Amino acid sequence: MTALPSHKDEAFRYSDHKALAEVWDELAPAREIHVTRDAPFAEVWMPSGEAIDVRRAVMTVEAGAKAELWALNSAPRYGRLELEITLGEGANFRFHAANLGAGDATLEIVTVLRHPAPDATSFQEIRSVLGGKATGSYLGRIEVAREGQRTDAEQSVKAMLLDRGATANAKPELEIFADDVACAHGATVGELDRDQLFYAAARGLPPEEAKALLLEGFVGGLWDDAPSDEIAELARQQLRSLTR
Repeated sequence: MTALPSHKDEAFRYSDHKALAEVWDELAPAREIHVTRDAPFAEVWMPSGEAIDVRRAVMTVEAGAKAELWALNSAPRYGRLELEITLGEGANFRFHAANLGAGDATLEIVTVLRHPAPDATSFQEIRSVLGGKATGSYLGRIEVAREGQRTDAEQSVKAMLLDRGATANAKPELEIFADDVACAHGATVGELDRDQLFYAAARGLPPEEAKALLLEGFVGGLWDDAPSDEIAELARQQLRSLTR
């Protein structure tokens, strides 16, 4: 195992290093995933239930292959999802994930997405809902090589803060050496809309119920195409607990 990273390492800038140190020597190597054209990849990552939950993967998506991943990051103390993806010619990768946390939780999603070949597409959709003094971070890097012409890559990052002590960090990055690409990223951090809460209250919805419904609308679209309803149901339960 390599040395424990410090805050000088960009990918660990916002980490809970005390929590990370407790599990660093026991972390298994990153899972290696190879996706072929004949076997599309579709997987759901659920929380492990442990207070410290670190999950890492290195994925290669072959030419013409498709991969899609849904993930819920909600460890009560420290949760980290770490992905390194390389796309072949004409490959497609889609990633939908949420950080949901309260208390003193630190939740991170860190991705590196490489486009070394032409005509590949990627889409990353990240949502965070944070209460108490929780910290939620997304660091995502897209690298497009000179040979990656006609790349189509997008990052959509949005966070909702429920309390003044909560913090959201968003750092989407693009490194592009090709000249025929369609690449975009966007990041927003906000609070629940007071007008929408007032509208709901005026129609008899209790405040907690109104907040929960708005948050479900904010996050719920992530799971529309997930292969099972389990992740959507767990996210719904956790969102409701954040509004109590």
